Parts: sequence; structure tokens; C-alpha cells
Amino acid sequence: MNQSAYYEDDTTVAQYLEFHFGEQWHGEANFPRGLAKVAIEAMDGRALGRALDVGCATGRTSFELARGFAHVDGIDFSNKFVEQCKVMARDEVVRYARPEEGALVSYQERSLASLNLEGTAQRVAFHQGDACDLKPEFTGYDLVLAGNLIDRLYDPSLFLARIHERLNEDGLLLIASPYTWLEDYTPKDKWVGGFQKNGEEYTTFDGLRDMLAPHFTLLMEPRSLPFVIRETRNKFQHSFSELTVWEKNRG
Repeated sequence: MNQSAYYEDDTTVAQYLEFHFGEQWHGEANFPRGLAKVAIEAMDGRALGRALDVGCATGRTSFELARGFAHVDGIDFSNKFVEQCKVMARDEVVRYARPEEGALVSYQERSLASLNLEGTAQRVAFHQGDACDLKPEFTGYDLVLAGNLIDRLYDPSLFLARIHERLNEDGLLLIASPYTWLEDYTPKDKWVGGFQKNGEEYTTFDGLRDMLAPHFTLLMEPRSLPFVIRETRNKFQHSFSELTVWEKNRG
């Protein structure tokens, strides 16, 4: 299955709906909610006007950001993910068939009310889009959040080199990623890190620091945030995402 087809597959959509809105697994907190919590705390007195959630998947982080922000735009490359985001915003409930075993599924229903997210739907808008080629209207943000995104872009440097243009002065950029670089998604010559450079190990954090240096300052040291994606009743992906927060330079 190619990269774009994977995120349009109904089984994958159901897995991500469970990841965002479903139960917590193996003792780990809800990752999309955790990202938004870190982001709002990092704002630390800055304006909570507009936020952009790039790679929003099925939308939980966007709704969580709307607890604090006046308006949140969620963007994802997957049409099916965006459709589910819009269903949740419109109906304030989503229903999906959660994979259990083989062809067996269980039918799930999740609502904004059950997650204490009532009232957030009026402050979110969802759009299909390409993080490497954002439309001009997506600008003027106080926060841009890219959760588990950069290692799934076909050319992450296109995103990293220009994202400052979308932020207001003193705006924050939050990047979270497990840095699972795969040539299925990103040609190796486009990887941000995870290779040898001049005979030395060059990590993705090294690459982010170098690419963002012209326009951003690292606001806090990297931290690790765990997440669990449930594939079936007996199979889970347990991963860690490195989270970095960057402040746009003045001038």
C-alpha cells in the first residue's frame, strides 16, 4: 500500500479515531490531548488568538487547542481524516468500527461531550491540505503545531523553511515526532536527520535546530511524550514522540 493510500484506508481511519477519541491503553495518557496541553502551557501569557494544527489526523488536538484558542484551523493531507474531523465538528459525535481480530470489529461512539469538549466545535475549522505547500490564507497564527508530521512529509524542508511566514511575532512552533524516517514516505536525501554527516551522527533534532535557526529560537529542551496506537485487541504500537518548542525570532 502506498503512503497516501494508507491514510485513506478505512481500517487506518478507525485506528486513528480510537487513538484520538477512544480509550487509553497500557497506562499512557491520550497523546493528542497531551500535545494540546503542552502547547497551551508553552504559550505562557502569549496571545491565544489563532492556532494551526498541521497534520491534524482525526482532529482531537484541534478540539483540545480550542479550549484555549479563539480559533483553530486543522489541516491534514488525508481526505478521509478531514471528513471525520468535519463530522465530529458538525455532529459532535463520531461512530466507527474498531478492529478487534481478523474481520471482527466492535462498534464505537465518541462524543465531544463525553470528552468535556462541549463548545469547542464552534472554534475549529478543518481543511484538506499539503503541509509542504500550504495555501496563502493559512497565516497570522500565534501557534503552529505539527504533531507526528515531519517524518511523513515528502520534503519536510519545504515545511520547515517557510513555516515562520505563517506565525505572528513571538509565535510558537511546536514539533513532535518519533523520527521514524522511512523511504516509503520521505526520500532519504530529504530526511531531516537520522544519518551520518561528515562522519558524525546527525540526529533529527540536529537537523531541526539547523533548519529552524534563521527564524526560531529553541524555547525549552526536548522532551519525550509516549503514545499508543491500538491496531487490534492484541496488537499495539507503543512509541515515543520527541517534542520541541520553538519561538519565532523578532524582526
